[in-house]
Amino acid sequence: MRRRPGITVHQLGRRAEGELAGVGLPRTRPAIAAVRAAHWAASDRQAALVMAMTVQQRLCSGVRLLDAVDAVRGRTRRAFIRRVARDVALGAHSLGELDLVSACRRRGLPEPDRQVVRQLPSGRCYLDVRWARARLVVEVDGVQHSHGLAPADDALRQNAVVLGDDLVLRVPVIGWRLTPQAYLDQVVTAYTQRAA
Repeated sequence: MRRRPGITVHQLGRRAEGELAGVGLPRTRPAIAAVRAAHWAASDRQAALVMAMTVQQRLCSGVRLLDAVDAVRGRTRRAFIRRVARDVALGAHSLGELDLVSACRRRGLPEPDRQVVRQLPSGRCYLDVRWARARLVVEVDGVQHSHGLAPADDALRQNAVVLGDDLVLRVPVIGWRLTPQAYLDQVVTAYTQRAA
């Protein structure tokens, strides 16, 4: 096989059972491909991104991703990939959400519910992270939350959730990158006050 610049060829020791997709061009099913890519990734962050975006873009479900973790025998970061796949299957759809929940776990908070469906006067919405016991919601805002009408839509949604007696904390991803401990302290304080 001739090498091409910018392309890395990975040789497989064995294929997973049922990994090839139906008819047409030979290709691997998205969940299997995502887990393999995570094993081959240059970093843990890149591995997490590949798995999260595969489910976020609805190329596969979180359950299929978890099944693929069992089917693929990668050589690197096995425990990390299993943990991230579990978080993604539970509803984390972005690196920001994965980072937040991981940090909360290290600080001793219980596992939150993720992508909680809420029926609001304006329609159905998804809340990124929610602790039911504390009636605490944390929204992790990527850059798309600052464009166009997104701030107005976010404000209406947040107001409706607050009127339902949940506290909503917002964590902009850029803020999390700069001062994660300050945001984490706020989440822990809110949880401690409201869960008591």
